[in-house]
Amino acid sequence: MNKKFNLGFFMFISLMIFSLIFFFFSIYLISSDSMFFFEWLIFSLNSGSIYMSLIFDWMSTIFMSFVLGISSLVVCYSIEYMGNDINMKRFNYLVFMFIMSMMFLIISPNIVSILLGWDGLGLVSYCLVIYYQNYKSYNAGMLTALSNRVGDVMLLLAIAWMMNFGGWHYLFYLENLGEFYFFVFVIFIASFTKSAQLPFSSWLPAAMAAPTPVSALVHSSTLVTAGVYLLIRFDFLVCNFYYIDFFILVSLITMVMASICANFEFDLKKIIALSTLSQLGFMMSVLMLGFSTMAFFHLLIHALFKALLFLCAGVIIHCMWGNQDIRFMGGLIIQMPIISSCMNISNLALCGFPFLAGFYSSDLIIESVNMSLLNFFFFFLLMIKIGLTEMNSFRLSYYKMSGDFNSFCYLSVFDGKSYMSFKILFMGFFSIFGGSFMSWLIFKTPTVIFLSFDLSMSVLVFVLLGGWLGYELGSFSFGYVDYNSLSSFFFGSMWFLPFFSTFFVNNIYFSFCLIYYSILDQGWGEYFGPSGLSNFIIYISKYNQYLQFNNFKVYMLSFFFWLLFLLFIFN
Repeated sequence: MNKKFNLGFFMFISLMIFSLIFFFFSIYLISSDSMFFFEWLIFSLNSGSIYMSLIFDWMSTIFMSFVLGISSLVVCYSIEYMGNDINMKRFNYLVFMFIMSMMFLIISPNIVSILLGWDGLGLVSYCLVIYYQNYKSYNAGMLTALSNRVGDVMLLLAIAWMMNFGGWHYLFYLENLGEFYFFVFVIFIASFTKSAQLPFSSWLPAAMAAPTPVSALVHSSTLVTAGVYLLIRFDFLVCNFYYIDFFILVSLITMVMASICANFEFDLKKIIALSTLSQLGFMMSVLMLGFSTMAFFHLLIHALFKALLFLCAGVIIHCMWGNQDIRFMGGLIIQMPIISSCMNISNLALCGFPFLAGFYSSDLIIESVNMSLLNFFFFFLLMIKIGLTEMNSFRLSYYKMSGDFNSFCYLSVFDGKSYMSFKILFMGFFSIFGGSFMSWLIFKTPTVIFLSFDLSMSVLVFVLLGGWLGYELGSFSFGYVDYNSLSSFFFGSMWFLPFFSTFFVNNIYFSFCLIYYSILDQGWGEYFGPSGLSNFIIYISKYNQYLQFNNFKVYMLSFFFWLLFLLFIFN
């Protein structure tokens, strides 16, 4: 137990130190308006050379600081959360490999090295999703790996296409790459697979089969944000793409779909995962509308309160002995006041409550979008998303906080006395003050936006309407809302998307595998392969053993055989 604790604590200290180093380095780069570009010659053979390139600008360093800081808290949190696990050392190594893959992706200006970090995220995420080894985890891990594999193929096509330019440093060719629609298209598809946009959305809720600390890490700052970060790096190509309206529409539909589905879900982790999917669609759409810096700002702020939300959910699940159904919760504000308060803070930050972290990014983005040349349909979808987010958050808070505790009698209560609670309070501080601090740091000049009265009030109306609908949906009994109806099943199952991406696809391959297994592996292949060879060797061995017995009949038969053979030869 001591070795496990020491390994986790050493990772916590190391990651936190590097997080602080990169954070102060990013402040220096922002203040000096500079960047560093390193190239290391690995080896040179004849006229070919292989270089390792690294880029350190304000965006990469501050993102690495956030990833390392959140990862350090998650690792320290998992010391107690995963304390009874017999493979704790393996878990820590997998998390470390996951973090290093994300670091490699962030600081890579070369599309080949980006592929290494990109593929590392996909492979290690598969290992983490199947960490709890059961049938559900295996299916979720395979769906996650295969969905991300599509993005890997798209990046390979982009690497092959860039061979026309004689190099893979995409920063040198951004102005020329915009003329090639095929390259921009494969970058879009790669980003959409990693950030789970339609039609690749079904893997993100399925990945909740991973341990909760991994979910907090994945959905805050690592795996799902890789696609958004890649498009931010290619923002010059994104804003000038000819078919950009189509991808904006896909992101907006993903955003609305996830927000609707979250209101029909009862699994606590899947509700938070669907809210992450909604925020990813929001970031993608804002990025493609031309506000790349604001999208990056919201990416950082979202990492803070979403990590806090998952850590609080992990404590609740831990206390309820693995139960994740919100219908069995209730009255937790009395049982766990500190954890419930921090979860409410993260929920309000997600809603964009004034002067919390989420307000400084969400409000700025909504006001900037209102001032842009946006058509009415896109504007309406953004407003609907605001109301649905409040609806989802209020519904979750109602199920969790109100009423009496209606779960099992063996609630294990601990509040404010553990490593987990300390890290949650630490993240709660950043979820309150992180938005204002980061807005002062990233934006050099304050942004003042004057909106008309109707546009200013529209946001408030949708917020209040969404909150009221969420309260009503939470207070409805099952007699008023038929959760077994086809419409509820349609909205609760992500518009039947998991059936198309899992059942209709995987079952075909599983049936072919079963036919192969029964005919070849256990049929003719077994007969002519290992089983037949084994039976033949056994038969030959028995025959040889019979010949080696001192049997008079065998000696006489062999004598007459050799006598006839010699007579035949000499005649």
